Amino acid sequence: MCGIVGTIGKTDTLPFLLEGLGRLEYRGYDSAGVAVVNENEIKIRKAVGGVSRLVEEVGRNPVQGNPGISHTRWATHGSVTTENAHPHLDASGRLALVHNGVVENHKHLREELVGRGHTFHSQTDTEVLAHLIGESFDQNADRNRSALVHAMQEALRHVRGTYAIALIHADLGRFLAAARSGSPLVLGIGKDAQFIASDAAALDGWVQDVVFLKDQDIAALDGESFHIAKVNGSEAAVPKLRKIEVEARATGKGGFPHFMLKEIHEQPHALREAMKGRIILEEATARFTGLHRTNEQLRDLKRIILTGCGTTFHAALAGEYMIESLARIPVECDYASEFRYRNAPLDSETAVFVMSQSGETADTLAALRESKRKGALTLGICNNVFSTIGRESDGGIGLRAGVEIGVAATKTFTSELLILAMLGLMLGRIRDLSQADAMEVIEGLDELPGLVARTLEREQIIASIAAKYATARNFLFMGRQANFPIALEGALKMKEITYIPSAGHPSAELKHGIIALINEETPTIVLAPQDEVFEKNISNIEEIKARRGPVIAIGSEGDKSLESLCDATILLPAAPTFLSPFLNTVALQLLAYHTAVIHGCDVDKPRNLAKSVTVE
Repeated sequence: MCGIVGTIGKTDTLPFLLEGLGRLEYRGYDSAGVAVVNENEIKIRKAVGGVSRLVEEVGRNPVQGNPGISHTRWATHGSVTTENAHPHLDASGRLALVHNGVVENHKHLREELVGRGHTFHSQTDTEVLAHLIGESFDQNADRNRSALVHAMQEALRHVRGTYAIALIHADLGRFLAAARSGSPLVLGIGKDAQFIASDAAALDGWVQDVVFLKDQDIAALDGESFHIAKVNGSEAAVPKLRKIEVEARATGKGGFPHFMLKEIHEQPHALREAMKGRIILEEATARFTGLHRTNEQLRDLKRIILTGCGTTFHAALAGEYMIESLARIPVECDYASEFRYRNAPLDSETAVFVMSQSGETADTLAALRESKRKGALTLGICNNVFSTIGRESDGGIGLRAGVEIGVAATKTFTSELLILAMLGLMLGRIRDLSQADAMEVIEGLDELPGLVARTLEREQIIASIAAKYATARNFLFMGRQANFPIALEGALKMKEITYIPSAGHPSAELKHGIIALINEETPTIVLAPQDEVFEKNISNIEEIKARRGPVIAIGSEGDKSLESLCDATILLPAAPTFLSPFLNTVALQLLAYHTAVIHGCDVDKPRNLAKSVTVE
């Protein structure tokens, strides 16, 4: 959450700062601000709202300078106001700082600083950091660049929580410093300039080489060279330069009205990319070289844990069905936010797959570290293999979904489903899955991108159904087996982008309390493909209809029984049972999208949400 962009070089920083913030706006869009050094003074411009509001403010009150830092905010401490927008100044007004993360002991630190005569102008925890570092710097007689790094080391040792910070000082001219602990930060190394950002996507087109800072790193940049130290005062390891990956590059909307719709339509391509080079036909299996484990080592596993948050947790739940069915190995799913706090029994025969589209989710990263501490094999599944989770895992699998700008996950979710299906195939083949059964799975996976493309052809039908039910005040979503997690995901998408209260449930639980919610004003979306529990779903639909509840059924092409029974139907291409979760997902994404558009919601930037949750 929150986007940080900074630069130091030989020219005005504003073009990069504003462009970079625009690329990172999915990380937070409550407010935005910039600070630059201009003629030995700090110049700040802030605006409430998105980056476009900041651009307007800079247009009315132009500013330029070098170096510069900027920020787009997702509010944690303090309401959405200009005063709480970043950057924040220290007590002298000579140091400006931007911050992503949460300072857990900010109240205690604030009280101490107030006791020493400091005055605060915001409600944020970030301003505490600025004052703490500024005070330490002002107490140093040298007041040079080394003194600022020392002040950061001294101040940050007192901080509990997570942070990624970038700061400039009016007395130090062309000098920019940054540090991270628990929140991502990447350096961009150019020929005539250097850059800092929360995400490498902000740097594409400006640099080719990047350095991913590690926890407790402090980076000092002067525009020509950089140095990295540690908060505890020790020297950091020699940094490794990496090339910006092409798939990490930010892109435009490609003619679509929203990034979300574009990314929904990119799913056939994303699924092909996820499979490319990973299906081994001659062995009827899948292979993931990034796991760094032999078949023998994987065969010795007695248990798998899948952990993630939000949409990713729903993918894990669906993956549980797929892996257990194909590999016959016990699978458990845990919310990463709960896993880190419970005393889960783990051992070397357990593999913990930590799943995160960004690879920076704070709770999931904590689950990874807890698993490593207890001796479990930790494997990452994420869209950015150079993320913290990608770097700290014992091995991992990249989604290859490409950059996803829309805050509500779409193509990364179906890519996660596919990775878990292929993982089940691989584990099954090294255990007891026959070649014939494996080839059936592979043939189905080969058809999947085309089936998704055909599902997208139903968009206008889905849009018309969205228009019919857009005035509903609540929605229920129901599914069975692997489609139960898809019902959860469908409800989440509806909540995220339309703000309509929605709940997902197993269809079989209808009579166990949920039926009390059925009424004439509440549509129920039932996932009812032609599978082994189809007749059970029909019975549930009959029970809903008996209580005059409207039913929208998502079923299989050619199904006349659903059309005669339900108020609306979305009939998708006939497909093997294990592929129905993919197709149902796409239909539910489109249903939520078109409902949100009818309501006039900003589907790419839903209220109160951010793309990457890097704070607890």
